[in-house]
Amino acid sequence: MSSAPEKSQASANKTQKIASALLRYRVLAYVTGVWLLVLVAEMIAKYILKIENLPTWIPVVHGWVYIVYLVLTVDLAIKVRWPAARTIGTLLAGTVPFLSFYIEHKRTKQVKADFAV
Repeated sequence: MSSAPEKSQASANKTQKIASALLRYRVLAYVTGVWLLVLVAEMIAKYILKIENLPTWIPVVHGWVYIVYLVLTVDLAIKVRWPAARTIGTLLAGTVPFLSFYIEHKRTKQVKADFAV
């Protein structure tokens, strides 16, 4: 049988893992949001303002940052047991300008309330 200190340690360990996953998610949500805004600005400059000779690496950087965001969001979703719809909605938030900032705030508030982190 598990003793009370072992259960308490397991609970503290789980809370620490959730807090770490939440921090990683928050950082990548912001980084993804910023790179998405940079990408949108680049597209406006290229296709609307017809500016040439723009850096070609901006979409690549956003793509890689978004992939890391996806992985870290799924990691958090598994740890806090989000339903599929919430997970998918959070994953898609990195594709709409400014939405990743709003969803990050909303998810952080919810996880902190649910898990006291």
